[in-house]
Amino acid sequence: MTAVPPLACSFFLALCGVSLLPPLVVALRDGESAGARAFALPAAAVFAAAAVAFFAHRRLRAASRAVVGGGPAAPNPRAAVAAVGAAWTAVCLFGAVPLRLSGSFPRFVDALFESTSGFTTTGATVLADVESVSRSVNLWRCETHWLGGMGVIALAVALVPFLGIGGLRLLNAESTGPEKGKLTARIKDTARTLWLLYVGLTALQTCLLRLCGMTWFESACHAFSTLGTGGFSTRNASLAAFASPAAEWVCTIFMLVAALNFGVYYRLLARKGEGLRSATEPRAFATVVAAAAAIATVALARAGEPVGRAFRLAAFQVSSIVSTTGFASADFDLWPPAAKMVLFALLFIGGCSGSTAGGVKAIRWAVLAKEALAGMRRFLHPRVMWTSRIDGRPAPEGLAAGVAGFVAAYLALVGAVSLAGAFAGLHPWESFTAALSMVGNVGPAFGSLGPAGNYGALSPALKLCHSFAMLAGRLEIFTMFAFLGWLFRFPSVRSTP
Repeated sequence: MTAVPPLACSFFLALCGVSLLPPLVVALRDGESAGARAFALPAAAVFAAAAVAFFAHRRLRAASRAVVGGGPAAPNPRAAVAAVGAAWTAVCLFGAVPLRLSGSFPRFVDALFESTSGFTTTGATVLADVESVSRSVNLWRCETHWLGGMGVIALAVALVPFLGIGGLRLLNAESTGPEKGKLTARIKDTARTLWLLYVGLTALQTCLLRLCGMTWFESACHAFSTLGTGGFSTRNASLAAFASPAAEWVCTIFMLVAALNFGVYYRLLARKGEGLRSATEPRAFATVVAAAAAIATVALARAGEPVGRAFRLAAFQVSSIVSTTGFASADFDLWPPAAKMVLFALLFIGGCSGSTAGGVKAIRWAVLAKEALAGMRRFLHPRVMWTSRIDGRPAPEGLAAGVAGFVAAYLALVGAVSLAGAFAGLHPWESFTAALSMVGNVGPAFGSLGPAGNYGALSPALKLCHSFAMLAGRLEIFTMFAFLGWLFRFPSVRSTP
């Protein structure tokens, strides 16, 4: 087991090395000597390390086959968890290197926070003036959203099937939601199918944003952030800086598209959408979005906004928060209390399972709501057997208990991060909403950490704490804690001799 994480990390870092090439090209084209060095040196180093690790691994596998007379051992679930946790940690560390070398971030902890926020698609930034950094750095920031949105592991499973460490277990350890599976017969085909959909949607949004008046560069950056549900922008005022209702509507639609389970799109394209009418999660998610947008619209209209503008602002910001993207078309911290309360409630929800969004996920709340309703019916009618149904079928045994355990762990982590923020001097309201935002991978919070602020003034210790919270939230809590157990060799996660 101990050999798996270094091998996996080397391949995933090599993929990140490839992703450094676009910002390197932009830096060379713009004549940014410092930016060119910042991206060229890490790319060269990681390609060399990946090559050494790959050939060393091939020699070890060949020697093992010669001795044992068979193929690689069956994949270990603990190895998959360790590989995912190690890969994501290493990728975040590596992503911080070009940011620090570029000179845009004075301390490595700031660069690490920004990189972690990028790859986990959180979108929280320590930059007070985004527009002052180079185009290559801004492209890299947005590109980390795009790469982290669908998942570094999913990309590796799609492109590097010869890893031999169990593609399905790797994908399941990283992907979101209580129910996971593959859409095609082979897991690498599933990953490739999802990535083709992802690339196609990104290209489509880029073209639409270009038609809305953005440059090709800004269109690509915002498409990366939208489809990755991240929220980094090339402008200090985010989408509000463009003053384009058309661009806001495009981003609103694509934020909701990215927040839905990508398996839904695959089934629609494959003409296997007969069962979608009874799908619990999309209906629950749509209900939450519609209700939240309606309430926020009414609150803004009562505060004096024209109804049309109120609906556009409410639809955009509701979509941004519930999809955990974190874009802003206005400073919602100045909104009426009812509208702010709606956005605060959405910090607990998140998108759908199998999407690029973060958060608890709509399906988990739907499961708990159905179980609560079934429990109430059992209490009122003790002689009748009531069973909650998911997607038109009885819920699998143990699903509700598993969901309750996850939600409890999620809220416990939010509480711990909130306490850390309070110890660091944050106001309790700011500390709590920041913790919800970090664990839910949303980005902006309320108060000084809202859409008009940034996380640059936080202490280095709190930035590290928030970085861990972002990573744990992206990996669905248990994966990250299991990785820590492997890392420190806790007895409960050691391999069997």
